[in-house]
Amino acid sequence: MALFGRPKYTIVRLKKKEIPDGLWTKCEACSETLYNKTIEENLKVCPKCGHHFSLGAYERIRMLVDKDTFEEYDKDMLSADPLDFKGPKTYKDKIAADQKVTGLNDAVVSGQGQLNGRKLIIAVTDSRFIMGSMGSVVGEKITRAIENAIEKKLPLVIVSGSGGGARMYEGMLSLMQMSKTCAALSYLRKARLPYISILTNPTMGGVMASFAGVGDIIMAEPKALIGFAGPRVIEQTIRQKLPAGFQRSEFLLDHGLIDMIVPRKNMKDSVSKLLDYLS
Repeated sequence: MALFGRPKYTIVRLKKKEIPDGLWTKCEACSETLYNKTIEENLKVCPKCGHHFSLGAYERIRMLVDKDTFEEYDKDMLSADPLDFKGPKTYKDKIAADQKVTGLNDAVVSGQGQLNGRKLIIAVTDSRFIMGSMGSVVGEKITRAIENAIEKKLPLVIVSGSGGGARMYEGMLSLMQMSKTCAALSYLRKARLPYISILTNPTMGGVMASFAGVGDIIMAEPKALIGFAGPRVIEQTIRQKLPAGFQRSEFLLDHGLIDMIVPRKNMKDSVSKLLDYLS
């Protein structure tokens, strides 16, 4: 302390601790800021409002299929560019960009695994890859998955997350996949093997109008957008205001398009019970 006057103080400036990026996510529905680890532990469902975040194909498979039982089919199958499509971005460039971001070769992962000890064939579309749209590779891999289910006499589960419908970069070849997948499913039905279709947000266009819409049981996650054309396109076409919640899971359940709505945490057990019943 000084002999005369006020005591002397040393000013220490504390360095502000920086928060690393990628630790927090804002919920798209309720705007709550959520710790990423909390979301992961809750199967990517908001613990406050129940909003279901999108899952990648491999994340979905890990959620549904027993650990270390998944054997992937046709992993190296790649899309061609039959129209030599060019626009603001070429088709080849779009494919290459999404392959880099997602680590996938195309918008579907398919294979064989076990669900609570029961063998099954599963295919999952991934909305991160050109919006999960169906081109020749997606249609072919879905068809081969169906054929494998018939050959091995196993139940089939397909999880759809496609906001892009048919992939028009491939023109008519893309549209042909709708009839091809449905034709294959008709043989699955003749073989009396169960097919469960799981619809996630979003499931639209040619995917919904083909294999996703013809399951023996069609279940959906809460509040998933499901339909053919989007709500804005329909409103602009018919020049009418659509009902509240139009094309959401809850609306479609009330109107008989789907059979059940299942929260993500209950999905594996629900599918297991249905397979027990259907088999």
